[in-house]
Amino acid sequence: MANDFAVEALGRCPLFSGLDTESRQAIAGSLRTRRFRKGEVLFHEGDPGDTLFIVASGAVKVVVPSDDGDEAILATIRRGDFLGELALLDGAPRSASAIALEATETLALPRVRFSALVAAEPAIRDALLSSLAAELRRLTAHVAELHFLDLTGRLAARLARLAEEHGSRDADGSIRLDAPLTQSDLAAMIGATRQSVNKLLGEFVADGLLRMDRETIVIPDLEALARASRR
Repeated sequence: MANDFAVEALGRCPLFSGLDTESRQAIAGSLRTRRFRKGEVLFHEGDPGDTLFIVASGAVKVVVPSDDGDEAILATIRRGDFLGELALLDGAPRSASAIALEATETLALPRVRFSALVAAEPAIRDALLSSLAAELRRLTAHVAELHFLDLTGRLAARLARLAEEHGSRDADGSIRLDAPLTQSDLAAMIGATRQSVNKLLGEFVADGLLRMDRETIVIPDLEALARASRR
């Protein structure tokens, strides 16, 4: 049963989805299940990079911490995604920290096994290169937003991207952000304070760009929100 769970999780992960079932079953034997509570650290910036993590359930934020306790959120990783590959590729220490946004279950693949798979499986190697290219494009867009957009534009752009990447569509066509992100998390994504994000969210709601369903952000019109980022 545990092996079946691992094989299914590998099938959802773009790094391994191109493999046949037999190949994923062989990899599943090398995986170790690790569970993390909300707020628990998967790894710290500067730690040795010896494990690839595949998120089987839950969500993880990848952050760069500052000396005074603040953090910049670089990415959010959800079910089916993977993290920790950079340090496995170059042998350098972890370049960021990873923290569970909610109760999270991961499958951990040791570095030696990961390196052997990358060398032996063209499908994994191609998927890894594609993922690295996509991450570089995403970070390039993020730098451009930080440099060229004001706070209003940065928040609108980030919410629009979260909706595209992780949102779920309701029956009325609106998009719901199911990610467990707080206002502080959003602030850490765009280089703002929690108070500024709180104020801007209120303005977006007043303008009809968002509505709040309890603690969940709902976007009625994604194109309108994207246009707001370019005002």
